[in-house]
Amino acid sequence: MFTLGIDYGTNSVRALVVRCADGAELGSCVIPYPSGKEGVLLDPRDHHLARQHPGDYLFGLEKSVRGALAAAKKTRGFDARKVVGLGLDSTGSSPIPVDAHNVPLAASKKWAKNLHAQCWLWKDHTGWREAAKITALAAQHRPHYIAKCGNTYSSEWFWSKLWHCQTVAPKVFAAAHSWVELCDWVPSVLAGITDPTQVKRGICAAGHKALYSAEWGGLPDKEFLTLLDPALAALRDRLYTKAHDATEPAGVLCAEWAEKLGLPAGIPIAIGEFDVHYGAIGCGVAEGTLVKVIGTSTCDCGVVSATKSVPDIPGICGIVPGAILPGFYGIEAGQSAVGDILKWWVEVVCEGDGARHARLTKEAMRQKPGQSGLLALDWQNGNRTILVDPQLTGLIVGCTLHTTQAEIYRALIEATAFGARAIIERIKEYGVPIDRIVCAGGIAEKNPLLMQIYADVTGCTMRVSGSSQTCALGSAVSAAVLAGAHPDFPTAQRKMTSLKKIAYKPKPAAQQAYNQLYTLYRQVHDSFGGLNKSADLSRLMKDLLALKN
Repeated sequence: MFTLGIDYGTNSVRALVVRCADGAELGSCVIPYPSGKEGVLLDPRDHHLARQHPGDYLFGLEKSVRGALAAAKKTRGFDARKVVGLGLDSTGSSPIPVDAHNVPLAASKKWAKNLHAQCWLWKDHTGWREAAKITALAAQHRPHYIAKCGNTYSSEWFWSKLWHCQTVAPKVFAAAHSWVELCDWVPSVLAGITDPTQVKRGICAAGHKALYSAEWGGLPDKEFLTLLDPALAALRDRLYTKAHDATEPAGVLCAEWAEKLGLPAGIPIAIGEFDVHYGAIGCGVAEGTLVKVIGTSTCDCGVVSATKSVPDIPGICGIVPGAILPGFYGIEAGQSAVGDILKWWVEVVCEGDGARHARLTKEAMRQKPGQSGLLALDWQNGNRTILVDPQLTGLIVGCTLHTTQAEIYRALIEATAFGARAIIERIKEYGVPIDRIVCAGGIAEKNPLLMQIYADVTGCTMRVSGSSQTCALGSAVSAAVLAGAHPDFPTAQRKMTSLKKIAYKPKPAAQQAYNQLYTLYRQVHDSFGGLNKSADLSRLMKDLLALKN
């Protein structure tokens, strides 16, 4: 038996055919989104805006699945008729405004070129003002709402985006019968669902991004939503009343899409989850394991048995039962930019390409920790965890007339590693066990410099997922369990996931130097992040020079 995993990333969609017995990957295909700049619709007047055309998702879906099946046919014994299920993950929160027939507004001629009628991509921060208001009003009237998401609501999340649409584009908001997360919408299309109220919503998106909890009856109550905007309260009845974990299917593949994709009709579709959540499953996540999916941004995921109690953790993106693995609390944190920061430096500032990446990496590998005298903050796209503030920006301290491109390149890598350490320390501080760290994504596979720096900065051994397509693999694992190929998730993970042999272990000398640099990083982090408003940074540059010398 075989399953199919479909992974909607920031710039492309990937389909992966997996053998259920052992997780062997028989065929894959990646299709870039055709619209915008590398698939993202931008507005030069507002750097916070990031949208995508929903039509790109269906275009990429058909092309990638057909391509993956064609590649899999080269393996003896494979037959598309033996595909028993499919799973899907996506970025998030990436809500789509749809009409009463579950069709995106952007699919109509009237709204096709309107940026507000598109999918509001995860890294769209235009609702930062609304997010701040939600945080303030919830703290006053419903503190338990935001306690589970670190006491701060983010501009990356569901309600802040919808409220911003109502604020700046009320006609678009009024035209939308409902809003559906990307990870919920594509499964509903595959299942032939034409009523937004019938779309099976995943607890992953609902719990982490939309303030959904069974503790208070689902989504935020109408009285609270009215405090934000009466239009949001009116919308609530057209959204959903229940969200589901991965034990529940999103539906079964309808005849129309079965024919388009070349798959058997009627096979189960796993409930949609965010890419990093299914990516955690693809990394073999279990209690005590922290999974870091390192890409354009980074998301950290862990699980704790639902039989235990988990305290509210300030600055964390959510603690949601069933959000990653059924039977466990899903804990999510992350950094708003990692790969994007390196890409910005090399391609935008240095005006380079892949060759420049390679050259700067090679030069940076020859440097020792602290040798450059530089210290950077990893906030070029705001701070997701632990400060939850999209208005924060990047910073580089210690530049001289001798500072090189490679030195800044390494300092930026170190900054993201310091941000990763802050997250790990915050999670551990509240009693969540972290016994091992497993990394996934192209950067984890291709950038040994970054991985070694992460090990040295955090003091943790860094392992790497055995699959280069971990998110798609996790989606395929979920489909395999749902289809009955394995009795449960632990069995499926044991059979279908693996780790590479390489392990990046902390080097004592580098670790000692980075401990000194991290102390300085936290001074800057806490000062500019508002945690220590009386900090004295007058010694910072001199301390960096002392470490350099």
